[in-house]
Amino acid sequence: MKKMISKILLKNTNSRVTIDKGELVSFQIENQEYIHQKGNKGWPNSDDEMFPIIGPTSKNNFKVHTKNGDAIQDQHGFLRELDYTLISTDENSANFIKKYKKDALVKNRKFSKKSTEEYLFWPFDFTFEKKFTLKNDVLKIEFIIDSEKGMPFMLGYHPAFLLSDSGKETLVSKDKKITLDAIYKAGSNAFPVLNSDKIRLQHIDKKDLEISTKGFDNFMLWTEVNNMLCIEPITQYTSYTDQNFSEKNMRLSKEKNNFSITIKTV
Repeated sequence: MKKMISKILLKNTNSRVTIDKGELVSFQIENQEYIHQKGNKGWPNSDDEMFPIIGPTSKNNFKVHTKNGDAIQDQHGFLRELDYTLISTDENSANFIKKYKKDALVKNRKFSKKSTEEYLFWPFDFTFEKKFTLKNDVLKIEFIIDSEKGMPFMLGYHPAFLLSDSGKETLVSKDKKITLDAIYKAGSNAFPVLNSDKIRLQHIDKKDLEISTKGFDNFMLWTEVNNMLCIEPITQYTSYTDQNFSEKNMRLSKEKNNFSITIKTV
């Protein structure tokens, strides 16, 4: 394992990617920025992961039922409470990992202002890899989850994209057009785009962005402001559930599980 370097730059002729401790904080193509900048209004991050749960768990007293017993998980899981370690990097790629030992207690940053649970845990070992590759102005982000076969999980990737602050951007998926107004109205549930592996963000001030995925099969869209939009690949849209999470509404691990998202201009 390599010691964590704060910021890593990937680059080729026309594009640059900046990664800060495993977080995608910048993706520039032809000097145009496409990622929401931390510190601007809307959301305090640029990207994040949701694992092993997507959505809130408060109505079920933060419990998730598994074959190895009940776990305690807060909204969107606890992976974001763990730190990435850098495995490798070069001019065009960077690979990070998080490791977790089953039943280890993890401090919950939401306690006590937003949660009653001071510590979170999961009754399975797992490793979670995040790999960035920049090639020909196309950014590919891969997620590799390695765990016991049959471990239940959900996975969501939560990147935020920079908008013009005009409120005029639109999205297209399977020839269906989605406005920012529709996303606002969905509120905290987020706007679902189900059974889709590709979506296009139509900018008004620069080239459009195409986001395609493998393994997720769904998106959800969220924002409360005009200057940024979260376009989130997800394995499940959980706003249709009652928060009683169990193997019945989660995926089961194949031991090694691969997911990816590709981002490019069109």
